[in-house]
Amino acid sequence: MLMPTLTRRLQILLDEERYLRLEQAAERRGAPVSAVVREAIDRWFGGERMDRRAAGDRLLDAAPMEVEDWAEMKREMADEMAGLDRPERG
Repeated sequence: MLMPTLTRRLQILLDEERYLRLEQAAERRGAPVSAVVREAIDRWFGGERMDRRAAGDRLLDAAPMEVEDWAEMKREMADEMAGLDRPERG
């Protein structure tokens, strides 16, 4: 993935508590504070990459689903991905 060219500078003033939260988040990620700020902007204002990541996070955070027959479920998913219609079970 290509990293966008960073051409704009932004200067903001923060209180100590906000800056400490940014600094701690940066330390946890092993990233500079500026990267955490850019990520926060992307999350708050959207963006295709973050939308996909958020969707993935929601899927991974979802509660487990009870499935009666995994073999049948796998067949249904494969058919769905292939664009095949299956009759409804009832």
